[in-house]
Amino acid sequence: MNEQYREEIKRASDVLYRGGIILYPTDTVWGIGCDATNEEAVRRVYEIKRRIDSKAMLVLVDSEVKVDFYVREVPPVAWDLIELSTKPLTIIYDGARNLASNLVADDGSVGIRVTREEFSKQLCFRFRKAIVSTSANVSGQPTPRCFAEISDEIKQAVDYVVGVRQDEPAGAAPSSIIRLGAHGEVKVIRE
Repeated sequence: MNEQYREEIKRASDVLYRGGIILYPTDTVWGIGCDATNEEAVRRVYEIKRRIDSKAMLVLVDSEVKVDFYVREVPPVAWDLIELSTKPLTIIYDGARNLASNLVADDGSVGIRVTREEFSKQLCFRFRKAIVSTSANVSGQPTPRCFAEISDEIKQAVDYVVGVRQDEPAGAAPSSIIRLGAHGEVKVIRE
């Protein structure tokens, strides 16, 4: 990892520790992020997106081991899905725990993605907690496929804009989403 990445990870992590909101590159599209355990920070993200908080947002973690901390009982099939997935995969689990209550869906579920992309993985590792990752757009607007497509409104609403990967061309896509039931039932939400 180069020095610029290290410096940006440190700055972004410091903002997260203070309860701030960041705009950062992920393994899919650019995301609006915050400490997933901080209710006030999560409230601000809903406000920036102009989104009602009953529509849950997903979180990123840097390793499979962290999933256990945020889910009461991880169905065994989840480990195979995470390991075998060849593209970014968000899994919606029942029994969310250790997260801000306004981040958890009304039915007690949460979407978690284990990121393998260098910047977001190192940011999650350094921050040591789950980080909210929601697309960098106002709710109902198209999802930006690159940094250049993110509106000035979003860029100005966050506390820190990460300064790497901003010049990458359009082409990023949201993750696949699968919902896992307590007994291992699999429902594909988005391919």
